[in-house]
Amino acid sequence: MEQFLVHQSNKVVHAQVVEVNMPNIEFIEKPYLKWLALFIASGTLLCCALPILLVTLGFGAVVASLNYNIPGLIFLSEHKVWTLTVAALVLMALAWIIWRPNQRCPTDPALAALCKKSKLWSKRIFWLSAMFWSIGIFTSYWLLPIRNFFNL
Repeated sequence: MEQFLVHQSNKVVHAQVVEVNMPNIEFIEKPYLKWLALFIASGTLLCCALPILLVTLGFGAVVASLNYNIPGLIFLSEHKVWTLTVAALVLMALAWIIWRPNQRCPTDPALAALCKKSKLWSKRIFWLSAMFWSIGIFTSYWLLPIRNFFNL
């Protein structure tokens, strides 16, 4: 419950305290959500981009060894539509958390500096995650048609 002072026009004619129920959004201020998005988006690299890169560079045996020793990679590769969709949904949720309206930093200078630093790191993590997702979707769906189009 927050309290605000209500003013009429430019001068205070009548002042009263109005209580406004603000929604509780503390659950989305958790820092682990940003790292979870990075972790999920990096899964798109493991399922899609890394095997293609390694095979292209001539390290097919490494890919076979990774798939044998880490069976979860086969699952991610077989279900890449779901992997990329879940990663995209998590990235959209993270984007909403970062750029949602009515965000405020504290008025205390030390806390305001920490708040700004936290927002900066959140944006960095988001763009890194978005880059991982973009690489994953490019190698999964666009790389082979481009190669076939140019006869590479």
